[in-house]
Amino acid sequence: MSAADRLAQLLGHFLPGPLPVRVRAWDGSQAGPADAPLVVLRSPRALRRLLWQPGELGLAEAYVTGDLDVEGDLADALSRAGRSVRGRPGTRPGPADVAAATALAVRLGAVGPPPRRPDGRARPTGGLHSVSRDRAGISHHYDLSNDFYALLLDETMAYSCAYWTRPDDPTYTLADAQRDKLDLICRKLALGPDSRLLDVGCGWGSLALHAAREHKARVTAVTLSRAQYRHVTERAAREGVADLVDVQLRHWRDIDGGGYDAAAAVEMGEHVGDAEYPAFAAKLHDALRPEGRLLVQQMSRGSHAPGGGAFIETYIAPDMHMRPVGRTVDVLETAGLEARSVESLREHYTTTIDAWRATLEQRWSDVEALVGTTTARVWRLYLAGASLAFAERRMGVDQVLAVRPTREGTSAMPLTPTGWYAPVTAS
Repeated sequence: MSAADRLAQLLGHFLPGPLPVRVRAWDGSQAGPADAPLVVLRSPRALRRLLWQPGELGLAEAYVTGDLDVEGDLADALSRAGRSVRGRPGTRPGPADVAAATALAVRLGAVGPPPRRPDGRARPTGGLHSVSRDRAGISHHYDLSNDFYALLLDETMAYSCAYWTRPDDPTYTLADAQRDKLDLICRKLALGPDSRLLDVGCGWGSLALHAAREHKARVTAVTLSRAQYRHVTERAAREGVADLVDVQLRHWRDIDGGGYDAAAAVEMGEHVGDAEYPAFAAKLHDALRPEGRLLVQQMSRGSHAPGGGAFIETYIAPDMHMRPVGRTVDVLETAGLEARSVESLREHYTTTIDAWRATLEQRWSDVEALVGTTTARVWRLYLAGASLAFAERRMGVDQVLAVRPTREGTSAMPLTPTGWYAPVTAS
């Protein structure tokens, strides 16, 4: 019996019905539907990883090490396999199934000592969301290298969901969509000359620099990443807005001062932590002057895997936490803010991530040379899974616009949001 036939039998003890994928084993044999995505097992080590680390993380580590591969588009393969498995009634294997599967695993050479774990795991230490642990977690994700993110992102260096106003225009690029997002935020916050903006978790400075350059706002940009701090400082000087952008290397808890006309946290709140989010919301409230506005752009997720799942929590963003958007709004309002608008950008994120995925593939050899094959494969898997999560509504992302009302209840908000949206014109 070929290795592929034994693999099909092995999987049959855990997945009722036909195989959801076509399998090619290390001996060249194949099994499974001819029109299904092709999964390649290059070594029995792929199975051994699953024996020692069952579930999502074992599969992910088999992929990033190259013990397991997928031919064709990875996101499409994950989607088709996932739909097939989710569409079947779940059954728990009995003792006889487990015994038979174990015998098959022995014949396939899968039994043995645990394989070496791939490099790149996050190893957080210290109290959850202490300053030192938060700094280490942020560094793990964002300090991979500025050169890597320059390869992956567009010229704006915006690492967040873009706003696609002309998705069917072939001349319209990711950079255009990111600039449209940045300008939408600035309009929602009513920024103008000498407006004071607090940008919490400023990333590589896309919003801070756009607000200063295009709207002449005075920006305090805060980050925990040393690599980002250096990048934004240098970029502000290079773009001639150093007098308008004050970059600070500090934790959000250590932000001092107030009286800001506006504040923004663009995909930073996911790193705050669930227990700490009320204090974060209170900090944002206190930083604003009465009638000051807040824009939070943030990913959302249900109670299942609020950190994104074992793979993301281990290799991408440790200690991240997401919640349904309604709960975030509730926390903001409990802090004394008034929510005025919630706009879902979920489909926009699928398009954004797919643009990053295309860039990663186009620049694959450069990415491999810079960060190594294992890290490059981590990111290929991460982006493919993230695209699916938004497309299939397992994750969302929203812009929440809020205001700090006066004691008398005034907000100075417009009665309609008409001015927030610029007319869409062809370039």
